[in-house]
Amino acid sequence: MKVLYCFPSLESVYAGRFIYEGYKNAFLDLGHDFRAYTSNDDLKTVLEEFRPDIFIYSLNGYHLRFIDLDLLKRYRDRGLVVFCQVGAWNETRDIKVEAMSAALKYRTEHVALIKSGLAGDIFWHWFEQDEPLMDGFTKTTGKTFNTIHLAADKTQYFPDIDPQFACDMCYVGSYLPLKRAFFKKHVLPLDKKYDLRVYGSDWTVGNRILGKIQKAGQYFNINLLKKVRSLGLPLRDERRLYSSARISLNVHEEQVKVSNCEINERTFKILACGGFQLCDNVPLLRRFFCADELVIAESTDDWFDKIRFYLENQEKRVAIAEAGRKKVLQEHTYHNRVKQIIDLYTNSLPV
Repeated sequence: MKVLYCFPSLESVYAGRFIYEGYKNAFLDLGHDFRAYTSNDDLKTVLEEFRPDIFIYSLNGYHLRFIDLDLLKRYRDRGLVVFCQVGAWNETRDIKVEAMSAALKYRTEHVALIKSGLAGDIFWHWFEQDEPLMDGFTKTTGKTFNTIHLAADKTQYFPDIDPQFACDMCYVGSYLPLKRAFFKKHVLPLDKKYDLRVYGSDWTVGNRILGKIQKAGQYFNINLLKKVRSLGLPLRDERRLYSSARISLNVHEEQVKVSNCEINERTFKILACGGFQLCDNVPLLRRFFCADELVIAESTDDWFDKIRFYLENQEKRVAIAEAGRKKVLQEHTYHNRVKQIIDLYTNSLPV
């Protein structure tokens, strides 16, 4: 199987980079051919030379800057299957659309591409099938919607304890606008009492300015600007941190907690490393993990109470972390997701 994955800027420091690398490592580990299609590539040349069976991209203005859907259609007529990731059909309750990407139902050009068949063959996101965010997608477009969840890259995230990363608790992630209120109330105050380590992008004004420059470079494909930021914590060190911290904190964006629509990749990565995880209140988590596999704080008081309790109870932490890791390895790795993608591909082929 040959898979071409659209990821315009490999220099990204945000979640998309880790998702891309998770799929890459899983496809390669399972014996498939895999390569990225970037903004520096010529699509016709790559299609002709690589001859992919599957092409994966996201239906957004950024990806469409570098993709010729008419050209893809000619290759689809020869057997290529295009997986198109779509955004939420509806708005997230109580969250202004301006704070996230516009709801798909309002993006008339994209809806037209889907209805005409030009956008792709298989439509998907990591939203649940019963999630109200997708109500109306199939009725309006006539297309089936598939759920492919995020996962852990087991080739990169596994137990790897290192004393230099031992601490009371840690957080790895960007200081995103829709998380800042939670950070200020629940995470940053911990530094006064505990050994807290925080890594990621956008935590300083200077880094946020560089981020805007980098995003402009990515959008307009200016190579020099695309490289102004790199990962603040290498993957091997992130793995060691999750493995060595007594508590690894996990925080979702506000619209996720309001809509209960998805869980982030960090959920799976922490557990794959054997880390004990304390997560904010996202009820959807209980579809994936029971209380003996992952701990959820249901309120502000509960957040701080559980931090105190589990710091004092190592045996309980270790047992929960190990059970969570076992569940991830069984059901929630990118190897699992690759098998799902291949099944969708196979079922889409003419009989």
